[in-house]
Amino acid sequence: MSIKPVIMDEELYPPVGFHFKVEFKLPGLEAEEREARFQEVSGLSKSLGVEEYKEGGENRFSHRLPLPAKYSNLVLKRGVLRNSKLIKWCFDAIDNFVFRPVEVTVSLLNEKSKPIVVWNFVGAYPVKWSVTDLRAQENSLVIESLELAYKYFTKKDV
Repeated sequence: MSIKPVIMDEELYPPVGFHFKVEFKLPGLEAEEREARFQEVSGLSKSLGVEEYKEGGENRFSHRLPLPAKYSNLVLKRGVLRNSKLIKWCFDAIDNFVFRPVEVTVSLLNEKSKPIVVWNFVGAYPVKWSVTDLRAQENSLVIESLELAYKYFTKKDV
């Protein structure tokens, strides 16, 4: 009797949510790895809008027609960085109304740090920046939050 080795099929097991990478296609920012170290990414969602249309004489139901997709804002959180080019880009949009939309890529990584799922956000620009409260009674990091609007995103399984 021979014993067959167990082969792990990575498609059977869900990936972990703590190993990911964020990249900005912003001139001067590609090489700066510190700018892309985020502790949290949220807002990866889209939904289909629905419009109700009532037909004359038909009282049992109304027609529900699909509308274009709606996208949530992408929210990125990290520890505050001094002299951040990313935050200068953000403040330039918010303070001076100078918008330079960019592509943002969020990659979910496997245990070998290779992408397994990639979300590509097209035409992203900042709409909100905030920082956590400063509290003398707590021993915690100061976290900045960057919220981005965008045209649409695509998802690719690698």
